[in-house]
Amino acid sequence: MTRRSCAIYGVGIVCAHLLIIGIGLVVAQVFQTLIHNRLKKEITLTEGSRVFETWKNPPPPVFMQFFFFNISNPDEFLDGSKPVVSQVGPYTYREYRPKENVSFVENGTKVSAYQPKTFVFLPDRSVGDPDMDMITTINIPAVSTLNLFFPFNELLWGFKDPLLSHIHLTNPDIDEYFGLMYKKNGSNDGEFVFHTGEADYMDYGRIATFRGESKLSLWKSEQSNMINGTDGSTFHPLLSKNERLYIFSPDLCRSIFMEFEKDVEVKGLPAYRFTPPRDVLASKDENPDNEGFCVSPKECLGTGLLKVSMCRKGAPVVASFPHFYLGDKKYSNAIEGLNPVREHHQTYLDLNPTTGVPVRASKRAQVNIIINRIPGFPKTKFLNETIFPVMFINETVVIDDVSAAKLHKLLLMVTLVSNFPLIIVGLGAVLLLVFIGLIIRERKEKMTTKEKTSYSPVCNKESDEKNCDTYVGMTPIIEKS
Repeated sequence: MTRRSCAIYGVGIVCAHLLIIGIGLVVAQVFQTLIHNRLKKEITLTEGSRVFETWKNPPPPVFMQFFFFNISNPDEFLDGSKPVVSQVGPYTYREYRPKENVSFVENGTKVSAYQPKTFVFLPDRSVGDPDMDMITTINIPAVSTLNLFFPFNELLWGFKDPLLSHIHLTNPDIDEYFGLMYKKNGSNDGEFVFHTGEADYMDYGRIATFRGESKLSLWKSEQSNMINGTDGSTFHPLLSKNERLYIFSPDLCRSIFMEFEKDVEVKGLPAYRFTPPRDVLASKDENPDNEGFCVSPKECLGTGLLKVSMCRKGAPVVASFPHFYLGDKKYSNAIEGLNPVREHHQTYLDLNPTTGVPVRASKRAQVNIIINRIPGFPKTKFLNETIFPVMFINETVVIDDVSAAKLHKLLLMVTLVSNFPLIIVGLGAVLLLVFIGLIIRERKEKMTTKEKTSYSPVCNKESDEKNCDTYVGMTPIIEKS
């Protein structure tokens, strides 16, 4: 056998081995399992892990936008007419939310932290000056009156209310100041204790306790009082489209869930979009699981609303999505000027499925007040019960360029390692084509050589052709005379 033949068969042997090994690795998913196990160990809330520092001090900027509803017919509304409102905003603030007092507990399996929030006003992203701009809206402490020329900052961050001041004289526990975000700037919601995810990657960032408790005691059922999920800033890696993600919100005093909606892309990064479905705030008739949020028949509202009085010092506050999106039409139809639109009023989370990192998010919620006739207040005698919208917030975040670049590199490494068996199969396939090409070429060259060295039998007589001996005939030379 020639060297060339040995080389050809060597290529064939290497090709066969590559294909067998590659296909075996693809079927066994060895490299994919290895890289997934690596991710599970890297993405944990432990000192020195890939994500710990960014968890403590998130680099992407968070923006909080406030939109208010200005009522243009207060007198007619008090006389029983439908309120007419117009949306005013946004008034935008940069939100800073580093975690403080971070410490490991229970042998390092959990980590506790506080998360104070600080808001800084951004004039260039706002429609006006909240210290000067005025609005007509409900006086929430009094509930029964409409105040003209209400400064935005007073309504948002706090003002001294005469009614509350009067009550404060006899009951010091009642604060004489009121604001929708009163005492929220620079404060925190309380201590959170999170699972690190080291024992089980599915527990990464999951809340173990809030303010020292593993469950709430506000609602009527065990299920409604459960503290499920994360705080919305972290999610476990290797997400599935079929799973339901839970988020605990101190502002809503409950956990909500989100489900997969569609695939999206943010700065070149693949992501799954998760959104809260209608079931989250559905009435108990639509979703029996929500009956636990009806503390009493009066607190049991229709689809799209959640009364949160029990965690708002008894104030008749109702939470919803902006413009009553995903709610019963009767609520948006009762207020002229509302128009629920999915694009502008939907809450969503765009999460990279490999790492669970939020690459874009928008949390949208509306604060409403229940207003009705109040005995002893003549101004309210013609009022119809109304869920009146006061303001809604839009809290947004998009991954910054530096973090996006780091995530791109990580995903590239994950892709290369996961697909290494396919690379082997591909290389084997290329060598197979080369091997086939060499075999065909070798056969063609042999055929050509055979044709060049072939000869024909020669006979003296035509009649003896069939019995000719095989020899090379030479034509005799006849000399000319």
